[in-house]
Amino acid sequence: MSAVAGGAAARGARDALALETITDADAFAALAPQWDALVLAMPRPSPFLLHGWLTTWWSHHGDADGLRVHVARRDGRLEAALPLCVRRRAGLRVTSFLGHGASALADVLLADGADPLAARALAARALDDGDYADLFGLPGGSCVAAAARPAALALVPRAEAPVLDLEPGWPEVYRAKTSAKRRSLHRRRRRQLAELGDLSVEVACTREALEPALEEAFELHELRWRDRPEASRFATPAGRAFHREALRAIAGVPRILTVRIDGRAVACNYFFLLGDCMYFHELAFDPEFARFSPGQIATLDAIEAAAREGARRVEFLGGAERYKLELADRFEPLYEGVGLARTLRGRAAASARIAVLDLRRTLKGTPARRVYYDHLAPARRALRRLRS
Repeated sequence: MSAVAGGAAARGARDALALETITDADAFAALAPQWDALVLAMPRPSPFLLHGWLTTWWSHHGDADGLRVHVARRDGRLEAALPLCVRRRAGLRVTSFLGHGASALADVLLADGADPLAARALAARALDDGDYADLFGLPGGSCVAAAARPAALALVPRAEAPVLDLEPGWPEVYRAKTSAKRRSLHRRRRRQLAELGDLSVEVACTREALEPALEEAFELHELRWRDRPEASRFATPAGRAFHREALRAIAGVPRILTVRIDGRAVACNYFFLLGDCMYFHELAFDPEFARFSPGQIATLDAIEAAAREGARRVEFLGGAERYKLELADRFEPLYEGVGLARTLRGRAAASARIAVLDLRRTLKGTPARRVYYDHLAPARRALRRLRS
């Protein structure tokens, strides 16, 4: 072999991708120095994929042998990653993203300038992890969906995920998105709140300010959703424990805006600021003050606060609630990818899951949803009193 050919072969071996599957929590923790750069390189960077968030989630909700974080390295540099886990469900091994229902915008993470083939290699490697895959939070055009065999992964729309561009600046955007009548209503609501006592708005961004603000957010969330179905589990004992730790693990990213009357918290907006984007996480208010729209005031003030810190885009995430639609420019939906079944039972379970999701979407726009959420509230209150 010539010296030139030998040198080319050596460079090819050196530049080749090294694929690895991380199954140990300590090994995953060791990826921290390089991980978040991959998140920030995403087309829609997700705070729910930050290393601190994922390691905290795994420590609270992970199974001992279920971690499956697929990574690709080139010359020792982390070039791509896919954070998955496998959990038992009805006797089956189900592959999902780390974070499960809190994995909005999840996909393969790819470094700036990385070979796109690295993403496809990881996605293909991950397809054989379980009996079937149930991947919530995929954005449109995801690498995982592109790597799947045709018709092997069904993409079911799960969240409209409204988006607002703040490039012109919040004052101009606010004027463009709201009528004079609407802005007058907002001013009137503020005056009405101020007539109840000393009205103040605070934005917590340091750990010292965030920790007490988070406790108030838990209480407001519980008041808002008491006796109504609520899937986030934000204020459950397990949810509180996770969020207290996650708040510290992703320091610098969380913000909590709190609206107060005479020092009492009446509404809050818990959001994330990552790069130049604001991400809604939890909005809550005390129903006692609902007629004064404190949640809407908290939303407007939170967007204004994020814009002051440099946010140029708002990811509302979640569904198409009215307060989001009044401000949003468009939808950039999130999907649940179900399929990639490797066994007969896995195919049956994936088909059943798709049927459940389709039924849920059908019922979402019918009166049955209002009955479930609102009209059954008295029965749920009575049941809660009996239990207590």
